[in-house]
Order: sequence, then C-alpha cells, then structure tokens
Amino acid sequence: VLLMQSGGGSVQPGGSLRLSCVVSGFPFSTSALSWARQTPGKGLEWVGGIYSNGTTRYPESVKGRFTVSRDNSKNEVSLQMNNLKPEDTAVYYCAIGLIVPDPGYDVEYVYRGQGTQVTVTS
Repeated sequence: VLLMQSGGGSVQPGGSLRLSCVVSGFPFSTSALSWARQTPGKGLEWVGGIYSNGTTRYPESVKGRFTVSRDNSKNEVSLQMNNLKPEDTAVYYCAIGLIVPDPGYDVEYVYRGQGTQVTVTS
C-alpha cells in the first residue's frame, strides 16, 4: 500500500493551498479516506474525510474552509484549503479510513502518506 502526497508549501494568512494524494495497492473506490495534521509534540488531528459515496465530514475547526474531494479514476484524494490561518501550520497526511473522533481526540491510521509541510505565515 502506497500513499504518495504532493502539494503544500508556504502561504500568507488568508491564502489557499491544495494537497493531493494518490493511493495504490488498496481498493480505492470502496475506501473512505481522511486528511489529518500534526504539529511538533502533538498527536494527529483529523481535519476531514470522504466516504466512498462522496459524503464528506469535517471538524468545526476547518468547516467552511477545507474541502476534501476524490477522483476514483485517478485513485486520488485532495484537500483544498482556503482562508488559511497561522494555526493551520502543520504536517498534513492523507490516510485510508475515516472515523470521526470526539473533539480534542487524536486519530491513528494503519496506512498514511509521507506527510507534507504546510506553513501559514506573514
């Protein structure tokens, strides 16, 4: 199983970034997928996910700013991030699976990408 991420980088507050993740070695079209992020010294924070039927879920912290989408023809899941804030700075991971955690709880995944740095700074 391989999850290969691309995108990320540095942006000013209020800016936008898009992350992509191509999955191989796993039944993509029937899988739920998630994005999560991590800052130094903290666990993984779930930031959104998409079920196989296209239904999306988000925590309140990013709702209305982040959008998860999928392209089953390309085995690709994406995370569009708009109106970024300095507190969104983190390493972002795509992952297989979707469990909506209670607020404040970390998540874990068996399979996840290599991570992509997103920095929001003026």
